[in-house]
Formats: sequence, C-alpha cells, structure tokens
Amino acid sequence: MLYWLFSYLNEHTDLPGMRIGEYISFRSAAAIILSLLIAIVFGKHVIKFLRRRQIGEDIRDLGLEGQLQKRGTPTMGGLIIILAIVLPVLLFSDLGNIYTQLMLISTLWLGFIGGLDDYIKVFRHKKEGLKGKFKVVGQVGLGIIVGTTMWLSEDIVIREKSFETYTYTITDNKTGEVVDNYTERRIISTTPKKAPCTSIPFFKDTELDYGIFTGDHDALAWLLYIVVAIFVITAVSNGANLTDGIDGLLTGVSVPIVLVLGILAYLSGHIIYSDYLNIMYIPNSGELIVFAAAFAGALIGFLWYNSFPAQIFMGDTGSLTIGGLIAVFALCIRKELLLPLLCGVFLVEALSVMVQVGYFKYTKRKYGEGRRILLMSPIHHHYQKKGLFETKIMMRFFIVSLLLAALTLVTLKIQ
Repeated sequence: MLYWLFSYLNEHTDLPGMRIGEYISFRSAAAIILSLLIAIVFGKHVIKFLRRRQIGEDIRDLGLEGQLQKRGTPTMGGLIIILAIVLPVLLFSDLGNIYTQLMLISTLWLGFIGGLDDYIKVFRHKKEGLKGKFKVVGQVGLGIIVGTTMWLSEDIVIREKSFETYTYTITDNKTGEVVDNYTERRIISTTPKKAPCTSIPFFKDTELDYGIFTGDHDALAWLLYIVVAIFVITAVSNGANLTDGIDGLLTGVSVPIVLVLGILAYLSGHIIYSDYLNIMYIPNSGELIVFAAAFAGALIGFLWYNSFPAQIFMGDTGSLTIGGLIAVFALCIRKELLLPLLCGVFLVEALSVMVQVGYFKYTKRKYGEGRRILLMSPIHHHYQKKGLFETKIMMRFFIVSLLLAALTLVTLKIQ
C-alpha cells in the first residue's frame, strides 16, 4: 500500500525523497523492522490473552526431562508469525506483483489449516487434532494453486538471455606490439520463456525442463510440475512440523533458510547478477525479498518468546505455515532442487521418523518384537534422551542450519 503511495507521490508531486519508497532495499529494511516490532510488542499481549483464556498446550508424557513443566504453556503462537508477516508485506510490498500475491495467499491458506488443527486440539480437546488426511488435502490444494498459477499466469516467466562476444586487443603505444587480448560477453536482449522448469545446482546456465519427461508435451509437462509442487509443499511442510519439538528449534533453524531464499530471489530477479552468477533470470522475483525480510523478522521476533523456556508455542498454525512458505518461495524462484541441502535439518528430522518407524515394523515382523535405531524420534528427542539440554540441542541445530545455508550460497559459484 505504501509502495503505491510513494509511487503516486513521486510521479505527481515535487516532494523530495518520495522515490525511496520504490527501492527494494528500503522496503525490505522497513519490513523486517516492522515485523520484529509486531512480533515482540503484539506477542506479549497475545500471550496474556491466551493465558487468561487458558488456551494452553496439553503435553503428552514422553518421558523427557522437564517436559511436563511445559503443560499449560499458551499455544497457537503461529498467529503472531502470520500477523507479523502479512502486515509489513501489505504495507511495503508491491501488491501488484504476482509472486507477492502467491505468497500472501499461501500464508493465509496454510495458517487456516494449521489454525484449524490447533483449534480442534485446544477447544475440542482432541489430541490428534485435524485428521492427517485433511491436512494432506489442504497441502495438495495449495500445491495445485501454486502449480496452476505458475502455469497460467502471464506474469510468471523466465527470460532467456542473448549475448554477443567482443574481443579487445591491447597494444603498446610505443612499439605497437600486442600486449594482451581479452573477450567480453554482453547481454544484447532477453526473450520471455514460459516453461515448467527448475534450476539444477552445481551446473551453470542449466535448467531441468519437465518437458523432457513428457515428450515436450506442454500440458503434460505442466501437470508434472504441479505434481512436483504438491510433493515439495507437502514434504517441507511436514518436515518443519516434525522439527517443531523443542523450544525455539524450528524458529531458529528457519531464519537462515529464509534469509538465503531472499538472497536467491534478489539475485534471480536482477539481470546483471543473474548473468554474472550464471543462474536463471526471473523478472520481478526480486520483489520477494520484501516478503523474505518480513518472514525473517517475524521468526526472530517470535523467538523472543519461543526460546527456552518458551512462553508460547507456535502450534501447527506456525509450523505448517513456516514449512509451506519455504517450499512455495523456493518454487517461485525455481530453486526447489536446493531444498534438500538448504532444509537439511527438516530432511534429517523427517528421515529419522521414517527410518525409526520402518525399522520398528520390520523387526517386529521378523523377530516378533519391535526394535529401535534411535532412543526416540524425531532425532532431536534422541539427543534429549541422551541427556542434552534443550538449549544445547537448539543451538547446535541452528549452527548446522547456518552451515547448510552457507553451503547453499556456495553452490552459486561451484558451477
């Protein structure tokens, strides 16, 4: 909204400084500051309200140290995260940008699914919450929305760059001898391309076009892309949900992920930087950095209350939203193949549960008694069982997430 106001004032008045509202850097900085303030200031009042209404978490006894002391801690704190994302984006982002619209729709969609799950747990006193199949239906629905929008929207394209190479010869002014030769590649034009494709890490100017799996049949290729979008959203969303098991864990490990996605969005949306780094040029995707800034600010602000000992839990309202937004963001900038590396913590958490359950069922069939690989899954509970404090586990996972984020950025030059 303020973006349009600044643009209008810049075009129709002589007021100084109005152009600043059009700069992504200014709007991103404003978004992260405002989201931080909303999460910290508004969060305090939300916690007081939830405590008065006795809207607290019903903790199951899993035999973990200090676990039962958390019983009654306010939940549904994901509402704080959602509010701290949506308001700054509405104020400082270009609402006419298709990527911004897609991210806002995804935020509200996922927030509704997670909120419904928490509502059933808290107010209907059903520990299982929303049935798993209904969660999956909601995630599949979002995947269809995202994939179809990427297919049908005329504003979502990539641009293929055309180059000309110029060769220069440097000669000595006195002798006339050739001193050096060098070549320079210049972009002379860009051509819009509508294709269901993604970037392949570690390879420069290389794209995976889903058409190669469908015989270049355009409609089938886009349908395959929608299936991929559904899988990515469901996998990352559920991985994030499993990671939300101890105070501050999901919030902490998600901050580096979101910041890296914001950087990738900015680079992909800039024709010069995308050319220099040999990555896909996606017009208008740079606007997503405003959303990423608000997202990161909301997570950091929520960590103010969610760090050990947590004064509030995010619930599925937050965890499903965080994971789903990361997935949709990656799909928008065609970087979904980087998610196994960037979201490695989510991947390991999910794999630890699948391996644990699979091994238990296998050994029960074979030996008549189920056996376990880990002391408890997801893997962060395994370390709790080994006697590590929550703060140590959270910080170590955060450091791992930082490392994975750095490695993800390194892939820009390892190609």
